[in-house]
Amino acid sequence: MTRVLITSALPYINGIKHLGNLVGSMLPADVYARYQRQRGREVLCLCATDEHGTPAELAALEAGQSVEDYCAEQHEIQKEIGAKFGLSWDHWGRSSNPPNHELTQHFADKLAENGFIEEKTIAQVYSIDDGRFLPDRYIIGTCPHCGYDRARGDQCENCTRVLDPTDLVEPRSAVSGSSNLEVRESKHLYLKQSALVDELRAWIDSKKDWPPLVSSIAYKWLDEGLQDRGITRDLKWGIPVSHDGKWPGFEDKVFYVWFDAPIEYIACGKEWSDAAPAGETRDWKSWWYGEAADDVRYVQFMGKDNVPFHTVGFPATLIGSREPWKRVDVIKGFNYLNYYGGKYSTSQKRGVFMDQALDILPADYWRYYLMANAPEGSDVSFTWDHFATVVNKDLADVLGNFVNRILKFARSRFDGKVPEGGVPGDNEAELEKEVAVRLKAYTEFLEELQFRKAFGELRAIWAAGNEYLTKAAPWAVFKEDKDKAAVGVRTGINLIRLFALLSAPVIPATSDRLRKALGIDTEPLAWPSDDIAAELSVLKPGTPFEVPDVMFRKIEDDDVAAWIERFGGEPEQEREPAT
Repeated sequence: MTRVLITSALPYINGIKHLGNLVGSMLPADVYARYQRQRGREVLCLCATDEHGTPAELAALEAGQSVEDYCAEQHEIQKEIGAKFGLSWDHWGRSSNPPNHELTQHFADKLAENGFIEEKTIAQVYSIDDGRFLPDRYIIGTCPHCGYDRARGDQCENCTRVLDPTDLVEPRSAVSGSSNLEVRESKHLYLKQSALVDELRAWIDSKKDWPPLVSSIAYKWLDEGLQDRGITRDLKWGIPVSHDGKWPGFEDKVFYVWFDAPIEYIACGKEWSDAAPAGETRDWKSWWYGEAADDVRYVQFMGKDNVPFHTVGFPATLIGSREPWKRVDVIKGFNYLNYYGGKYSTSQKRGVFMDQALDILPADYWRYYLMANAPEGSDVSFTWDHFATVVNKDLADVLGNFVNRILKFARSRFDGKVPEGGVPGDNEAELEKEVAVRLKAYTEFLEELQFRKAFGELRAIWAAGNEYLTKAAPWAVFKEDKDKAAVGVRTGINLIRLFALLSAPVIPATSDRLRKALGIDTEPLAWPSDDIAAELSVLKPGTPFEVPDVMFRKIEDDDVAAWIERFGGEPEQEREPAT
């Protein structure tokens, strides 16, 4: 594969996202994209705001705006905050844009032509007090399968089982809390997923390198019996079902947000093409369609609650179209990042949100902490004490301290230039051997999307630099053997260059600062070779450098206490489910 296509689960439009959203999809997608670009591969990294459905309507109503204006404003807010976090999308799209309308209607038409759409008159929940049909997720009740008492009408957040609203025990409106509900008939379109089970299973069987979390969820859905899925809703805001004279009788309905949102991945590619600067041609379809996309490796990033829709629902759409659309090669699913054991929640404003995080500390503090502790094997609980410990030990003590002490010493003893003299010896050979082993492991873990292991290796490479300085001790030998001190300092400064290259995917702003200090910020940001001796001699004697300000400030106990007071510590046990 020579090209890498990357998509993140689309963040919903109703407000700024919390750190759980960030680490569960958008941030790892960016880290992986940055890494692949450094490897010299052609990358297309796409994301967009997910803008349809009732939550957008209700959020706009609460804000006193039209839903169109609300979504446009929130799209720009999320785009700006994402940029501040260093999220380097090739395109940041919108599911409400025309390309997604066109493609969603196209897929529905093709599914119908191929016999995978069925019209059904169904019993649907209507809230008398709210004066409206209630979308599935706005009906809350007890899950009939696991007994969770705050399950939504589309899916139980606790056991991940897909539900219909009428499955819930003691249902009530999530809008008003009213249980004054009745069932009325409404006509809708259903995707006949049950007719595609064999093809879906064969496709999933072929994915031998999917993480166990993803595979287990996919097989759970298939093994429990895949049901046909409604793909239309009684709403005004969304992609119209009726178009170009097709689907008469559905003029007052729109497509279900979970049908159109994944299609936006493809539509976002078309938006990227349409946004090409004058004189530049972008062929979006070569990434997504037919033989032209045979050299593309497609990787998706998402939280575990999104996995079912991407292992079954969206693939069913693509398979049922009978068109050669590119399907995902690897899905990287994440467990939940919790806040002191309780779920982060956009709707409940529980936890730390991206804008709040940036008010406290620069993005790289958060990027490193989140990726080094990514919720891969199980759910992870965020606490302020743990955050402070990781920042202080890894970023301030290991990386930051190394950079400042070697450059300050070199400035005072070698006139602010890489020193000449001396030849590498046993200490340098030992360092080169360890870094070579660590770099190989680090690279392999990034390729395999094992982020916690990867950044454990990165930290170990930083630590190896500190251990080397302790042994070389250029400040101790300077008076007796200036050449030996020069070797230690020269190696240390070249280590900073190596650290900058290896750290760029996860802490890009820090990498830029280091490269600027060394005067190499105009050079291509390439991945280092496995010839460590060569990498540690790139900066030649006489090369000038600057000493940057403190790279990472330590977090004090007073900081932790202030943040706990602001954001809370132990959560209340009874909470509405995260949205």
